[in-house]
Amino acid sequence: MSSVPDGKKLVRSPSGLRMVPENGAFNSPFSLDEPQWVPDKECPRCMQCDTKFDFIRRKHHCRRCGRCFCDKCCSKKVVLPRMCFVDPVRQCAECSLVSQKEMEFYEKQLKVLLAGGSFVVTLGTSEKSDTMMCRLSNNHRYLFLDGESHFEVEFSRISSMQILTDGSSPGGNVTTITKQILNIFLLFCRIKNDQDNCVYLDVKILSLSSFSYQTLTHCFSSAAALTLDSSSSCFSSSGLRERHSHLHQSAGQSLYL
Repeated sequence: MSSVPDGKKLVRSPSGLRMVPENGAFNSPFSLDEPQWVPDKECPRCMQCDTKFDFIRRKHHCRRCGRCFCDKCCSKKVVLPRMCFVDPVRQCAECSLVSQKEMEFYEKQLKVLLAGGSFVVTLGTSEKSDTMMCRLSNNHRYLFLDGESHFEVEFSRISSMQILTDGSSPGGNVTTITKQILNIFLLFCRIKNDQDNCVYLDVKILSLSSFSYQTLTHCFSSAAALTLDSSSSCFSSSGLRERHSHLHQSAGQSLYL
């Protein structure tokens, strides 16, 4: 359960000030660890333009990848929420482009996921279905289901998900949309096949309140890319497409991975 308060603390690292969770076990699954900087003695030249460093041409470390660059190749300061920096930090040209693309997720799509949407949910072997508000927890680690009862589902414990439809929706092509949402949920939850410690969810799309199917699809797609590539410094949309292809199933069919 997520009963630990979402407390924050301000810490100073060689790269700058960071606002991080007091309990490291409750880090967001979207977050990245700070990289190890390439030692100064191992980079006598800029790793982009090969300019030799001297008293005039100083070396700088990219806060995202940790590599060495000259001022010209590492001059941009860009916000980096995935590492919890308070202020924009110095990044190389390649990393700054990635960080700028990710900002759309943090500024727009994450807010949609935190706000949530209404679903009809069946938990476990129960025959009763409840209308629930499904939303992402503030620390991004849990799926909250609020209705007559309250449930907190940790993503790593979800081993199977089934999405059903009653044949009508405001989104247009129901079959295509439910396939997309099913795949995105599967990716976003980082499903593990742990039969001794698992949660089964049957979700019937009821309504998505103020946001559309397309918006939900886009939001979860971005979240999945960040979560699945959390060990990497890159936002990999191509990798996400490959996983979509691998997990593609008919709507309403259970998946056991």
